[in-house]
Formats: sequence, C-alpha cells, structure tokens
Amino acid sequence: MSQLSSTERTRPGVGEILLNVIRGGLIALAELVPGISGGTVALVVGVYERALDAGNDLITLARSVVTDRGNVRKNARAVDWGLILPIGIGMLVTVFALAGVMKSFVENQPQISRALFLGMVAASIVVPLQMVDRVDLRNRRVTAGALFAVAAVCTFFLTGFTAAENTSPALPVIFIAAAFAVCALVLPGVSGSFLLLALGLYGFVLGAVHDRNLTVIAVFVAGAGTGIILFIRLLGYLMHHHRTLTLVTMAGLMLGSLRALWPWQTEDAELLAPSGHVVLSVLFTVLGIGAVAATLWAESMTRRRERQIRAIRNLN
Repeated sequence: MSQLSSTERTRPGVGEILLNVIRGGLIALAELVPGISGGTVALVVGVYERALDAGNDLITLARSVVTDRGNVRKNARAVDWGLILPIGIGMLVTVFALAGVMKSFVENQPQISRALFLGMVAASIVVPLQMVDRVDLRNRRVTAGALFAVAAVCTFFLTGFTAAENTSPALPVIFIAAAFAVCALVLPGVSGSFLLLALGLYGFVLGAVHDRNLTVIAVFVAGAGTGIILFIRLLGYLMHHHRTLTLVTMAGLMLGSLRALWPWQTEDAELLAPSGHVVLSVLFTVLGIGAVAATLWAESMTRRRERQIRAIRNLN
C-alpha cells in the first residue's frame, strides 16, 4: 500500500471519524480476548496497512522531537491523525469500559466465548490471503508454503502452554510482558491477551485496568510503547518489501492460533473431545463466522463505492 503524503490525504468527514472510533473499539475488544488478535481485526475492518504506516510516521515524529526538531512540523503533517486519534480514542474507551466485563465473560463462559472467537478467527484467515499478489505467490509458492506451514505449526504448539495465575507480579515482569503482548496489536494471528494468559498475568492486568491501578497501567503502557517501537519498524519493512511472504505467514499464524480457541479444553490447554453444550457452541462458532463475513462484505461494498466515486471524479 502506498503511503499518502499530507498534501494528498483528504480530511476525514464526521462519518469516517466515527467509523474509525468504532474500528478502534473492535480492535481493543479483540485485544481483551485471549486467542483473538487485534491485528486480525484491523485486517478485517480494512485499516491494517494504513495504521501500520501511521504508526511508523508517529515513531518518526517522536524521534524528530528529540533528534531533529527542524523537521517536527513536517513529520507531524505526515501522520494520519484522522485515523490514529479516533482509533486511539475508541480503544481507550473500550478497554476501560469493558475490561471487567470481558474478563468475566472469558473466565465464566470459557466454552461459549472460545466458540465465538474460533468462528471469528477462522473466517478471518481469508483476509491476508486476499491481499496477496497472485502472480508473486505463484513465483514464490515453495517458500510461501513452507512459511505458512511453519507459522501454523509453531503457533499451534506455542498456544498449548499456559501458566498459573500470578497475583502479584513484579513491575519489570509486567513491563517485559507488555512489550511482547503488544506485538499482537500489529501482528495478525497472535493474541496479546493469550500471551498474558500464558504468562499468568491476564487476570491481574485486566483487574488493574478495571480497578484503575495507575502504577500497573503506567508500567504496562511503557512496556507496550517500547514493544511497538522495536517491532513496528520491522513489520512495516516486511510488509513493504516482502509483502506476499509476510501476508502468507500471517495467515499461517492465524490458522495455528485456532488451537487456543478450541471450545473444549482443560485449564492447562489440553484439547478434549466435544461435550456439554455442543449445539450451543457450534451456533456461537457459526455466529462468529457470520459476524466476520458480514464485516468483510460491508468492507468490500465500501471499497467498491470508493472506486466508483474515484472513477466518476476522474471522468469529470
């Protein structure tokens, strides 16, 4: 995706701003749920690459404040504020409003919640694959197939590890965990909340947000910011210079992550045969698939209208 300059980018309307707030809320909601990635939702709602570019621009702006103040104004104009600010607001509101609710839902209804998110993530696997250049994929099919398989297998086994809940972790542990978990915000298929769950920090962190524990929140935000700065540049480079292989690897990560969302498993992530509320679980899985399918359809209709509008403008 080519990045628009500040002169090429049109000012967003009220409708687009509100839509971006909703998108931010959906991304944050995904980040609250073990097993579903905020990066996956960003792909589904159609802002993934644009947000990745905006994040890179934001890092450049922050760096120029310290080392290149003469270009601060220029770098500030390059940031896609019409995307970043509404999405950020939507994420913050959702996290503080629903942290307690989602913690309760995931912990008290594990089978139903996993079934719902299983359907959502399974349906979302087509998103990165749709973004792949078919000609380039044919030319790299051996490498792409190997990366897809390795990513899927590795994620499948890694999501099988869990840890006992840590009720009083040290602040440095929280910082490091946040740095790793936030990578899921920009990497589809990897769940930040599941990483926290595997480290035994999921309940503690959500409880801290719900209780407004400012010390823990500040340390977590600092760790998350550090993780994003270190990781987003690498991912941005891969998306621009190795787009096909990166997208195929993302699809593999998403496929492998489905293991964490199998509705029937023990607290130690041991997979079980279907039992109990099987029909209800299947219905929620279908509901999850339908929700993503509806989102993808709406996104495709929006893009089609945008192309039609651009074509009309070019004719005039």
